[in-house]
This record gives sequence, structure tokens and C-alpha cells, in this order.
Amino acid sequence: MRLGLALGYWGRGPDPRHVELAQEAERLGYDSVWTAEAWGSDAFTPLTWIAAHTSRIKLGTAIAQMAARTPTATAMQALTLDHLSGGRMMLGLGLSGPQVVEGWYGRPFPAGPLTATREYVDIVRQVLRREAPVTSDGRFHPLPYRGPDSTGLGKPLKPITHPRRSGLPVLLGAEGPKNIAQTTRIADGWLPLYWSPYRTDAYATSLAAAPEDFLVAPMARARLCDDVAEGLLPVKAMLAFYIGGMGHASRNFHADLMSRMGHEEAAHRIQDLFLQGRRDEAVQAVPDTFADAISLIGPRPRLADRLTAWREGPVTDLLVTAPDVETLRVLAELNG
Repeated sequence: MRLGLALGYWGRGPDPRHVELAQEAERLGYDSVWTAEAWGSDAFTPLTWIAAHTSRIKLGTAIAQMAARTPTATAMQALTLDHLSGGRMMLGLGLSGPQVVEGWYGRPFPAGPLTATREYVDIVRQVLRREAPVTSDGRFHPLPYRGPDSTGLGKPLKPITHPRRSGLPVLLGAEGPKNIAQTTRIADGWLPLYWSPYRTDAYATSLAAAPEDFLVAPMARARLCDDVAEGLLPVKAMLAFYIGGMGHASRNFHADLMSRMGHEEAAHRIQDLFLQGRRDEAVQAVPDTFADAISLIGPRPRLADRLTAWREGPVTDLLVTAPDVETLRVLAELNG
């Protein structure tokens, strides 16, 4: 199991530690570093900055939102950064949810999300292969565009720039069982949002047909500390925000996932509290057992024991969100 560093997206401003953490992760032998986006900082610009300050570590987006860019624009950014970094790019994509797609990007959330994802990935692959002008007869991403308001002058194009790698890895952030199963067919890997090494049965059916070289790369908060309860607070805060705030009460993919992992009652309670503005109570309503199962928190012996559980499952790459260099160092030593 390889280790990766997940930096996420910025909060109110850029985190001055990110370059230092990425450089230390590279020195410690981490395989990859990943950035993200929500509705603030984008995923590609910080990753390019990190690429300029590192030399070997792979560079991934976990995740770049599909609604933010057309598939050809995303492919252009990926192939550009792949060239600039010497072939280190890994493209992680996600559909996001209706609240972000419609509220931030001003686009309709696709009525057929699996179909929209397939079309998107197919076009990205076409650009990277550069075998012929890119075309798509798809419902969501037609190329050329021939809608009722088109000029009729669009023509299929090939990228001017020759991609460095036609097989640049494409990974998908998927949460629903059908979406995960499709990911094993159309992508090189999967970026789970929540993964518990103690509940791998939750994904067994969806991953049953995954090819042998398929990447499973979950993200997990990690912290070397003596007080486990205190160390779990940032995990619980993150879960409360995603489960309570990253979606509507009637349609929240993160809450649905928590329910499938055995915490349905708690998921509803968190949603209710968060939507009532009682955010501190929503954080406290997150079960410690759930937060602990999807993270790596505690003193060194505890981290060693739990890291063993992560290695025993299908995970190929553990992407850790760690707030300090010491945690990164200890995990590297334990993963040996």
C-alpha cells in the first residue's frame, strides 16, 4: 500500500504549509500529493505550484469537479500539467452534487449522472489518445455542439499539443454502488470519500469486477497524538459539514453513504442539527466510532495497529490528510 498526501482545498486563504508538507512527503517516499476544490480555490493551480517545488512525487486532483469545466478543458489542463511536471499527473474527477452544480456553477445537475460521467471520461480519454478529432454523440457533452442555438459551424478537433501520455491515469470520486461499479469499468481507479478497513463489505459488490491493477485510493485524516478523542474532533467537524451541509435534506450523497455504512440514524440527526444552525451539536452527534473507523488518530502503537488493518484490504493508495510533518514521518516509518 502506497502513501499519498491529501491537501484538500483552501479555506479562507492559501495554507502556507502546503508546499513544505508536499516537499517533506516527497523526501519521506510518499508516492503522491493531491489537491481538491469546492467553491473557492481550484484544484489545478495549487497543484501546478507544488509541481514547481517538487521533482518526483506524483500529482493528483482529488477531486476536480466535472461541472467546473468542459471535458476538453479538463483534458487540456491535465495534459499541460503532465508535460510541465515530467509525466507526474493523475486526474481525479467527481460529479459533485446538485447544490454545487446548480448553485455554484449554474448548470443543471444531470438527470443521468452515470451517463454524464461516462461521456465526460470518454471525451477526456479521446483527447489524451489524440488518435482522431474528438467527437461525441452524447446527451450531456455533445461534440461538436449542434443544439438549437448553435451556428452549425463547429467542427471536430484534435488537441494541438501532443499529450505526453495517452494513458494518463483517470480516477473517479464515486459514492453510490452503481457509480462505483461503473468506475471499475471506465476509470483507472476510485477515490472513496469514506473508507473503513473494518467495513470493506460495504463496497464488496461494487468492486467485484474491478481489474487487477485498479487503484483504490481513499482519503483519511491522520494525526499522531496522545488524546484520541481530541484528535477525532477535526474528523467529526468534517463529517458534520459534509453530511449536514454539503447537500439538501432530501438529497445528500454523503449522508446516504454514512447510512449505508451502518449509521443511518446518526446521519439523519446530524443533518437535522446542521440545517437548524446547531452546528456544534451536529459535530457532537457524529459517532466517535464512525469518525475513528475512517481515520488514523492516536499514539504511535495505535497508528501501527490500525495501519495494518488498512493494508489488509483492497486499498492500493492511502491518501492521508495530516496537519504536521511528524505525523507524515511516523506513517512513512510504519508503512515501511
